[in-house]
Amino acid sequence: MIEHLGIRQALELREANLSPFAAKSNLTRGRARPEIPCPVRTAFQQDRDRIVHAKSFRRLKHKTQVFIAPPGDHFATRLTHTLAVSQIARTIARALNLNEDLTEAITLGHDLGHTPFGHIGEEALNELYAGGFHHNEQSLRTVDVLENDGRGLNLTWEVRDGILNHSKSRSRVLGEGWGSVGTLEGEIGKIADMVAYVNHDTEDAIRAGILTEADLPRESLAVLGGSYSARINTLVCDIISYSWAVSGRSDAPEPAIGMSPPVLEATNRLRDFLFTRVYNLQARQEVSRQARQIIALLYEYFGANSGEMPPEYQGQDASEIARRVVDYIAGMTDDYALKTALRLFPGKVSPLMGAPAVLVQIDR
Repeated sequence: MIEHLGIRQALELREANLSPFAAKSNLTRGRARPEIPCPVRTAFQQDRDRIVHAKSFRRLKHKTQVFIAPPGDHFATRLTHTLAVSQIARTIARALNLNEDLTEAITLGHDLGHTPFGHIGEEALNELYAGGFHHNEQSLRTVDVLENDGRGLNLTWEVRDGILNHSKSRSRVLGEGWGSVGTLEGEIGKIADMVAYVNHDTEDAIRAGILTEADLPRESLAVLGGSYSARINTLVCDIISYSWAVSGRSDAPEPAIGMSPPVLEATNRLRDFLFTRVYNLQARQEVSRQARQIIALLYEYFGANSGEMPPEYQGQDASEIARRVVDYIAGMTDDYALKTALRLFPGKVSPLMGAPAVLVQIDR
């Protein structure tokens, strides 16, 4: 019989070999509700597992990343994006000798609060709800309040901080307004999110016929590489080497996750190109207008008929109705939101058809 007592302690002891800048699970700032520690998993490993088994995580497979109703099977979804971010972030964390378990938990949970229809759904709810809507805040609310039958997942402070602060507004990569996270592992998750979306959004735009390889800015390709895999490899290797060098310098005020100036400029040039040629222009397509209409109709309907929402979203206080309606809509998958609107508003809503639409990226 395997003796489990002491396994977690052995794992925590192993973390002593991590970088002095790494977050250590036995030194976590803790949970809102104290718990008896798991005998075989560290606190960050336990958080990761809670996220993976959460209902909101499962729903990511049916939520839009960028393209609404894409014509093929190989376009990124919110789930494949999340997995790509996690893989990239774990590679960087491992190379820098930081806490891979914390990095994984943050990245797997960072988009749990995303709406159906990607950022167009987020923008619509932000306009409708007086309290405003931002997917990073909703992701934190999901793990704090909505999951586990309203008890939340009771995650550690470090994971919650990484989830809340992963969003980057419309700032350029590492530019003004980029923001900061309380751990280096959270900073890795933030930059890995960018590495993932810039590259798979480029590939999806080519796959959809919106761009060709020849359209991509040559200055960026000359630095980053001419293929999807080459660009990711360049970015990941550059982040590792630059961050390692900066963090090891005796004159550095503090460790940092960053990129070398040439690679950073090439990345921002490619990102700006995507905004100009893909995100902003395609957001005006008809299917995006339909998605916005669906969100608005659902918001109005359930605000007036909150008793028709599932019990876990109804709450006890009438003043919370709008907040609970937002929670319900934000948790919907694309398909569920569409089917619900078709059922409630026959004749007003039609299936999302036509060329794939790219959603405006309000917080990239």
